[in-house]
Amino acid sequence: MPEGISEENVTQWLRDHVPALDGKVEFSLVVGGHSNLTFKCVDESGNSYVLRRPPLGHVLQSAHDMSREHRIIHALRDSDVPVPPTYGLCQDESVNGADFYVMAFVEGLVLNDSILSATIPEPSRRKIGLRVIDILCKLHSVNMDSVGLGDLGRKEAYLARQLKRWTGQWEASKTHEVPEMEECCRILTDTMPDQIGATIVHGDYRLGNMIVRGDSVEAILDWELCTLGDPLADVGYLLNNWVAPGEMETDSASDQPPTAAGGYPDRDELCAIYEANTGRDLSTINYYRAFSHWRLAAIGQGVYKRYLVGAMGEDRDVDLEKQKAGVAVRAGAALALLQN
Repeated sequence: MPEGISEENVTQWLRDHVPALDGKVEFSLVVGGHSNLTFKCVDESGNSYVLRRPPLGHVLQSAHDMSREHRIIHALRDSDVPVPPTYGLCQDESVNGADFYVMAFVEGLVLNDSILSATIPEPSRRKIGLRVIDILCKLHSVNMDSVGLGDLGRKEAYLARQLKRWTGQWEASKTHEVPEMEECCRILTDTMPDQIGATIVHGDYRLGNMIVRGDSVEAILDWELCTLGDPLADVGYLLNNWVAPGEMETDSASDQPPTAAGGYPDRDELCAIYEANTGRDLSTINYYRAFSHWRLAAIGQGVYKRYLVGAMGEDRDVDLEKQKAGVAVRAGAALALLQN
């Protein structure tokens, strides 16, 4: 039995909430680590379900809020955004030691890198790419109030709030000088564009958080960073992950995003489709791309410092020098976009 599952209690909960559940349930860990844990649950008839719970040990409740994640997926069930059907949320910690929720298991591939992506026929890659931007347009067109998400977060001043948060994170975790980070912070603050409207923002919108089958995107996953705010933040983040073949300098295909395999629409086509479908102007999109790189650099520095001081325990599987270098690379990419 994988750690994080109380077999008897969870099986009984599933029997009470999943009408088609048949007999005993076999649990296996699909995604572990320091983010939320994902388990596959298979009953005796071969029916599959997914259980999500926070990581083990002491965690910040606000960072691993199962009720919030479940609420978002459930709210989007009848929208044009593909999400897995949900079966329920358990907030009784006596059942499994922490909140969890259960949703349907969606068959397909998660394209985490260019190796997996290369197994998809090239014509299908183009169709998948077009579907990715189509779904983002649809997500940013969802009426947040009508689906019950209008109070998910503050709608206004998204960039200002984000800059304040991640500047604080950077200052608190800084272990060495990275001049590009300081310069980016100055430029991002001085040239901040006005926010035009507010939408649901996924926060981690990329192919690695989607299930694809054939030439279709079957489900959007990992809504834990979802909030309300500036939709162009999602577009900038997606474009940074939409890497062209040969763009990244790395010897390992497993380190390259799926689009590096080729065959996908390029960034210019994605932007043209987004502008045409939403009416939003992307002339300042390099700002949002720079912001995304800078934010990830601040997050990466926090991870680096936690490992450096031993806050993540002795059993660590991380290359500290690579982590440190990654912060500088992100900061440099951000500055280049801001100075372009």
